Amino acid sequence: MTATKKDPVIVVLQLTGGNDYYNTVIPYNDPLYIDNRPAVGYNLEDCLKIDDQMAFNPHMGPVKELYDQGKVAVIHGIGYANSPRSHFRSMDIWHTCEPDKVGTQGWAGLVTREIDPKKENVLTAINFGHGLPRALALTGVPVAAIADLSNYGVLTGITDQSQRAKALDLFSKMYAPALGTGTVTDYLRSTGMEAMIGADIVKVAPERYSSTVEYPVSSIASHLRDIAQVYLADLGTRIFYTQHASFDTHAGQAAGHPKLWKDVSEGIAAFFEDLHAHDRGDNVVMYLFSEFGRRVHDNGSGTDHGAAGVAMVIGDQVNGGMYGEYPSRNPEDLEQGDLVPNYDFRGAYTTLVEDWMGMDPKPIVNGNFEKFSFIK
Repeated sequence: MTATKKDPVIVVLQLTGGNDYYNTVIPYNDPLYIDNRPAVGYNLEDCLKIDDQMAFNPHMGPVKELYDQGKVAVIHGIGYANSPRSHFRSMDIWHTCEPDKVGTQGWAGLVTREIDPKKENVLTAINFGHGLPRALALTGVPVAAIADLSNYGVLTGITDQSQRAKALDLFSKMYAPALGTGTVTDYLRSTGMEAMIGADIVKVAPERYSSTVEYPVSSIASHLRDIAQVYLADLGTRIFYTQHASFDTHAGQAAGHPKLWKDVSEGIAAFFEDLHAHDRGDNVVMYLFSEFGRRVHDNGSGTDHGAAGVAMVIGDQVNGGMYGEYPSRNPEDLEQGDLVPNYDFRGAYTTLVEDWMGMDPKPIVNGNFEKFSFIK
């Protein structure tokens, strides 16, 4: 891990729905791209060229700028064998590092427990958005879930018993998908009080925050601004988690996918600009992933569920560049019409956990996996 006086922080940005890898990092010189994307392909002259083979989506300008600064690592062909092409199962696999069975322990939850085993800081991990990703779910590990920082904590002031009962019922339904209904009561009992304490503490973040950076108007930019506020408030949060949706572009992809990447790219650029304006960008790394890629050939309006995808790591302490190989687009090399994953996603987690967070990755990712050197 790079030498730094500050504790390393990770921001996970989940691209929910299955981001189209083939239209995110485009092999623009490959004639197969034009053949496979008659409905949703881009004009080659519009692509943001990285080199003589690859280009970013035309709507990823801010990410391209960060890439040109050496701050973006692009991980090709990421995934796992035998993709079920199911949102729910695939996301479970990414969240628990268990491709062969249903896992119950989130990888980020395990990292949180390792950072703070005695639960001395109830804000060690925070999810910005509704619900709790399974990646952060681990019995006994408190995780704050903040939909909107400006309104966070208002439910803790409920005194009327009927209102409180309704709120707790809603809370239990929200957490059940991540933990399973059998353990939700125990989870609430062990983390409910910590969540209330966290609500009181985190309210200071907006009060301490001052910035000249203007964030764009989008849900992901709002979440990233909230993350910046909490991070800059020095509350000891080490894992920030958020997501943007929906990348499930079966139809209307020509309009929908560009807007998704425009919002994500602009939000990321504003976030890092904000950190740098406060001279606080040197110990934050952002990790972007999606549960799978999309089918190579479009369906006339969009793309269907695929297998191999792309992940990105962004930050000042990132060794930027291309990692791994773009899977073959030759028809004989596809599986069910999809790009075949050639890099196990647990290898990326291994690098993040070991080289960035400074921990033993094996009990978190459940084994030994090939690492890339994208951390300085």
